[in-house]
Amino acid sequence: MRCAPLVLLAGLLVAALGPLGGCQSAPAERPDTLVDLATVQSGPRVQADELDGALRQQPGNVALLSRRAALRLAAGQPTAALRDATAALDLADGDDDGPLYFLQARALRMLGRLPEALAAARQAADNGFTGPDLPLLVGETHLAARDYPAALDNLDRALRLDPDQPAALFYKGLAYAASADTAQALDYLRAALAREPRQPEILHQLAFLYNALRDPEQAVRYAARGLRLDTASGGLHYDYGRQLELKGVTDSAAWYYRRALALDTTQYRADYRLALAAGARGQRPASLIPHLARALRRNPRLPEARALLAEALEANNQLPAALAQYRLLVAENPGNAHWPFKVWKVGNRARLLLPDSLRPAPLYYPGPPRARPSAIAPLDPVGSPPPR
Repeated sequence: MRCAPLVLLAGLLVAALGPLGGCQSAPAERPDTLVDLATVQSGPRVQADELDGALRQQPGNVALLSRRAALRLAAGQPTAALRDATAALDLADGDDDGPLYFLQARALRMLGRLPEALAAARQAADNGFTGPDLPLLVGETHLAARDYPAALDNLDRALRLDPDQPAALFYKGLAYAASADTAQALDYLRAALAREPRQPEILHQLAFLYNALRDPEQAVRYAARGLRLDTASGGLHYDYGRQLELKGVTDSAAWYYRRALALDTTQYRADYRLALAAGARGQRPASLIPHLARALRRNPRLPEARALLAEALEANNQLPAALAQYRLLVAENPGNAHWPFKVWKVGNRARLLLPDSLRPAPLYYPGPPRARPSAIAPLDPVGSPPPR
């Protein structure tokens, strides 16, 4: 059976939609299948893995090794990137080694091998690598090594090549902050923020500095703005809690400190502030010990933190641990007679906890050291003439 001819418009519609049901049987419909986006992989790590096959076929291709090293760096794999950059340098003919040395320097910097990173950066410069990225890398590496004058010199060089480089402005602000030049630090950090207004790390550093200056009204502006951009930042939660503490809102500040630690366990200042607040409220020593122990692992020079930890351990009857902290206080505070006395006192109490077979002889506190009296001048012999 043949279908009656239709007009041209209808024929076009049939061609678009398929044959009509009365003319012939329609093919079975195939349901649409949505791709699971969770299984779709992309990004620099996947792109680097895709180069593996090409490099197996061309193991001596310097361009492919250089490309894979750059992708490994972008994917946060500095060890693999360093291996590729070193292999490319071994195969290169020496005509254009500057970019390869720069890749090697970046990988070494990510691995924390600062002297080697600086040496590779010098090799990159000697082989003709130019541009603001090289002095920026060198300046940031000197900043990580706490060589602030060298960091500032190289960051100035980067800014002469690119005056609007936000990373150079940011690192220069950090270098001035570490050098205790707060006014200059704020100027450069604000300049970096003007060029990168949605960078949470710049906002964190500004809020931190204003908190250090005890200016919570300025600190809250930057901390709140940063939290809107990055709700998972432990540093910004600490900044927001600190400005609340400076305003006297201690309960809300403690909530933000605990939230900062839940997001980032390296926020040792939050541990320190929670311990100080717990001690001020007269809480049990056991509640101070974990906060102070974590904070001191990160920064052994926090003011009064070790003394508070030692006293809390002693009050909680953890005498061997308290004795170890008191001994550290003796080493850190030579000439302070209080800490040797505490070592003697807690040491004797800790000695009593040992079994009789392991218990050493008791120690007696000799008291603070006294100045030795001056020597007595010798007497003249009997019968000697008087001095003229």
